[in-house]
Amino acid sequence: MKTVKARVRDDEPVTELGLAQAVARGRRRQDELRAASIRYLPERQAVWLGFADQSAIVLPVANYPELAQLSVAELNALTLEFGGSALCLEARDLHLSITGLAAASHSLMEMAASLLAARP
Repeated sequence: MKTVKARVRDDEPVTELGLAQAVARGRRRQDELRAASIRYLPERQAVWLGFADQSAIVLPVANYPELAQLSVAELNALTLEFGGSALCLEARDLHLSITGLAAASHSLMEMAASLLAARP
């Protein structure tokens, strides 16, 4: 593994090039898996994640050990953090990647593989 020493750039001026690069990075991040809303569905014992395009996924709590150990009150207190890329519960210092949760689901991974195979 390569080690890179961090540089201190406290007073670095913003240039047109730097601004354009930051905007490009932001546009690329919009393509990442980021949820826009979250709800706990007690009748399904599942966490519902909604996305900006009105699509959603439902994750059964029992399928995820990190979620299964939470109380109903804690499940209702889950929030979206890190730009919508993680489920968080600060009271337990719990931070779960949405990508990781999806990857832990065999069904979702099969669907993702099928979608990738269908791409031109």
